[in-house]
Order: sequence, then C-alpha cells, then structure tokens
Amino acid sequence: MKLGELLVKAGKVTKEQLHQALMEQRRTKEHLGQVLIRLGLISQEDIAYALAKQAGVRRVDLKTYPVDPAALQLIPLSFARKHKILPLSLHNDHIQIATANPFDVMVIDEVKVMTNRPVEVLVATEKEILKALDELYEQGSGKERRPTKQFEASLEEAVKKTEGINVSEDGERLADLGPVIELVNRIILQGVKAEATDIHIEPEENAIRVRYRIDGILHQFASLPRKIQSAVTTRIKIMSNLNISESRIPQDGRAEFPLEGRKIDLRISTFPGIFGENIVIRILDKERAIVGLEKLGFSPRILAKYKQAISKQNGIVLVTGPTGSGKTTTLYSTLSQLNSREKNIITLEDPVEYLLPMVRQSQINPRAGLTFASGLRAILRQDPDVILVGEIRDAETMEMAIRAALTGHLVFSTLHTNDAAGAVARLLDMGLEPFLLASSLIAVLSQRLVRVICSHCKEVDNPDEKLLLAVGWKDRNVTLYRGKGCDRCNHTGYRGRIGIFELLMVTPRIGKLVMERKESQAIKEAAKAEGMITMIQDGLEKVERGITTLEEVFRVAYI
Repeated sequence: MKLGELLVKAGKVTKEQLHQALMEQRRTKEHLGQVLIRLGLISQEDIAYALAKQAGVRRVDLKTYPVDPAALQLIPLSFARKHKILPLSLHNDHIQIATANPFDVMVIDEVKVMTNRPVEVLVATEKEILKALDELYEQGSGKERRPTKQFEASLEEAVKKTEGINVSEDGERLADLGPVIELVNRIILQGVKAEATDIHIEPEENAIRVRYRIDGILHQFASLPRKIQSAVTTRIKIMSNLNISESRIPQDGRAEFPLEGRKIDLRISTFPGIFGENIVIRILDKERAIVGLEKLGFSPRILAKYKQAISKQNGIVLVTGPTGSGKTTTLYSTLSQLNSREKNIITLEDPVEYLLPMVRQSQINPRAGLTFASGLRAILRQDPDVILVGEIRDAETMEMAIRAALTGHLVFSTLHTNDAAGAVARLLDMGLEPFLLASSLIAVLSQRLVRVICSHCKEVDNPDEKLLLAVGWKDRNVTLYRGKGCDRCNHTGYRGRIGIFELLMVTPRIGKLVMERKESQAIKEAAKAEGMITMIQDGLEKVERGITTLEEVFRVAYI
C-alpha cells in the first residue's frame, strides 16, 4: 500500500485530508509525510508507524532502546545528523540503525560501505533521532546527563570567552562579539532542548539569574556574571529588532532561532527593573503546538462530544482556563482538524503565535485601530466559514462574536474562567441577553495542564491519606504511581504535560437555565446530571490510569 492509503486505512487521516495533502505536495514537492505533519493532520509518530509497516521493518522507541557505544564510533556525527540516522548496535556482523526514512537506499548503502557491514534498518521519528544524537554523541555512551550539567558545562565555556570583553565599549559593538552571540545562543538552545515554554533572564544585584519554565514550573538553570548584562540584553534586543537605546519602557519583539533545519519562533518581552531590564523569551515551537486533538489528553467520551460540537455549521465554542492552560494549543489543533480547501478560516489573534497553512491569520493592533471588535466586524465581510477570535475581553467583542455565530459562522474564542459553567455567568455579566447566548452557544471547554509522571522512574506511590480522603478513595483498592526522579526528568519525577478537561454541551435543558439566568452552580449540576465529566473527574481518571499524581490534580484543578 502507498503511505496515504495506509494512513487512511489506519484511521489517522480522512480521504479528504489525504487529498488536501496531495494537492499541497504537488505544489511544494515535499514528501507526503512532511506535508501531513506541517498541515497538523498527523504526528511524526503516526508517520513512523506507517513507514515501518510500509517497509516491513520494526518501529523502535529510542527512549527505551539500548544503544551500543561501539556502533556510535563507526558513523561520524555530521553524517548521522545530515541523514537523520542513529547507529544502534552491532550483532552478527550487522550494524543496526534507526532512520526516519527506511526507503532512502542511497544512505543505507553509504552506511554499508562506511562500516563494511550489512545494515539492518529500524524506524524512529526524526525528532527522536535528533534528540538521541544530541545526547549520545555528546556523551559517547548510552547514559544521559542531567540537562543542568550539560548546560552549565557549555555555558561556563561560553562565559569564559566573555571575560576579556571591555564592558565600557558601546552596547551594540559588545553584543556583536562572537562570545556574546554564542552565550545567548546556548541559553536559547538549552531552553528548546529542555522543552521549556519560557526563558527568564533576570538581573539581580550581583548576578543574572537564568530560569526555564518547564512543564509549567520555573527551574533555575544558571547564574551569569553581572558584568555581561548589558551585552546579553543588547544581543537579545538586536535579534528581535528592539530599540537598544531605550531601557526605561517595556518592549516586545519577535525573532527566529534556526535549529536542525527548521526555525523556532521566539517572542521577546523586556521590562525595566531596578537592576536592569528583565527579559522573558517565549519559545513557540510549532511541532509542540499543533499535535492533533487525539494527542491532547481527551478521554474518548469528551473527545467524541467535542468533535460533535466543532462539526456544527454555526454557533460559538469557547475554551476557558487561566493563562498557560493550553488553550492556544487546543484551538490550533481544532482549526487543523477543520482545515480544508472547502473552508475559509480566518483568525484574529494577539499575538499570532504559530502560522497555520491555508488559514488567514491577523494580529490585532490597537494603536492603528485594529481591535478584536473592529477586526471581527471586518472579517464578517470576508466570507468566512470559521472564525477564531483570540479572546473575548469586552462587551463589544462579545456582541460581534455572538452576531457572527447567529449569522451562519462557526466561531471559536477564549475566556478566563475557572470552569465551563462560569463562562455563561461571565458573558451574562458583560450584558449579553440570555436568549442570544442560549441560541448561539454550542459548548464550553474548560481545561488545565497537569504534569505527566516520568516513564523512566515511575514507581508505586503511597499518597497522603488526607488526599485519598479528600477524593473519597480512603477505602478503595487503587494502585497509584509517582516519579522517583531521574536524569531524564531533571529529578522532578515528571516529564511532559497533558490536559484535563470539562466539556459543557448546551443542550435544551442547559439553554433553558441560561434563559432563566440561573447561577453557574445550577448550570453545572444540571450538566453533571446529563453526563458531563467534570475536570476533577477527568483528572482523577488519569491518576487511576497512572498518568499523573493526586498532588498534580489538586495543584491545578481544585479551586
């Protein structure tokens, strides 16, 4: 079977989505798998499994597969990185390699000649291979070092190179020096490798603190000499086209960071403090943002209802939660699910974080008069089918969004509320007429992100009895887990995050309560009576399945 046919048969893409990708492939001349991933229709994991099946070879998980250092020595790092292959082992005079493309016979032949051995091919994702190359070749063995030690070693080397810099020179010349550029690049590179969402560069009286937000928690990774503060700040400002001579007011900018043949978008924010400008770099990695709805952590019941809600032709769907709860990822994955040649999708965002193919994206600019409300009014004249409004912040935006939903458009937006039912009360408090809300609102999805137990140090847990009592599990025979802490999770016990959700579907009964201006608690109880899974219930289900811990669910969901 062809790759596309395999993916359709496996239920990974629809025939319509495959046709859309093939049309895009004819235009760009890329591999079909690359097109499908770029369009957000499937993940690298889906492609790896399909390619393995198509080639008749094994799919290998590099996170757990042992690697022989002797195999690493036979293939240079430059060759392995260029062709995205990883030497795995030597046995029976064969060399075993992992590759993202098992059909690249030229590379396989080169490996055969280079090693003077027959080649056994296994399939892994490109991302897994590149990550393993960074870890294994740097070490020369299969043991992984803690990110902090890797970072401190490389950073110390870069800092040493800055010791001879004359800090009295003007900032722009200082920031253009090679050692400063290398230092800033290392800080950003480690943030990307550690899968951080934000890098904090914070000047203090005697040092500069570097912290990364990983899985929602800030971790300190390094301390830099105070004397190079102006050089580091100026270098970051030059990268993001900010005014290097202005340090008294906040500034915002963007930059691109090249990494392994792709570009990582960076959003830079500066803020003046008593010891200098505080800098926060938001890392926007498209591979982590558009992962497909099935990868976000939805339970089958909630996912089925959510897909039902987003399949409507008109109405409004809201996603709620605090900052950093994954709302943008959910909405972008939703748009990727709906994206097709037959639909005109337009977004109005603040800011545009990721670029989506075939989607018309716009960023608000209040100084120029482009607000959410005025932009939405103009979008309605652009013949849209689907509209994304980044956030409903005021009554005017809310009224325009409702009007768009009532005039035949499917509208998505976000609100900052604690739960799904709270969104109804918030909109009514803004002055919206109950009958308009009841007739336009399709569903409200509330969500949080919980950290996932590290699979490499997972062990049976003996949780606090107070926590068991709080959730009614005191007398239940349930096995819970925790992460002991290891090098792979930086000794936190957690690696990665997953969503917990609460989906309120606006049924006739719920609509009647909205019309009657009932309190959010009454709406929530009615929804639960109709089968709504609350966020707490969804979180506890993931605890029972060994995905996360009770402490995590209590930390983010008990309000």
